[in-house]
Amino acid sequence: MVMMLLPPEPHLCQECATDHEPTAPHNPQSMYYEVKFRMEHGRAPTWEDAMAHCSDEVKAQWTTQLAKFGVIVGGNNDSEKG
Repeated sequence: MVMMLLPPEPHLCQECATDHEPTAPHNPQSMYYEVKFRMEHGRAPTWEDAMAHCSDEVKAQWTTQLAKFGVIVGGNNDSEKG
């Protein structure tokens, strides 16, 4: 099976097709990002993948805030609590 994704609009992030600052994480819940990442890596993206390009400070801030919503960031298994 062959898949092809059309690129996002030029003003959007070319990795996740979301409007965010370059220093912010990609949106792992974006359908575009999920499909593109799965095509490239053979698995679904995690929050850890989405933050890989971010500074340690940004990673720490996002990890703390995501935890408030029950999302545990780490390893290949970002998941919700319980």
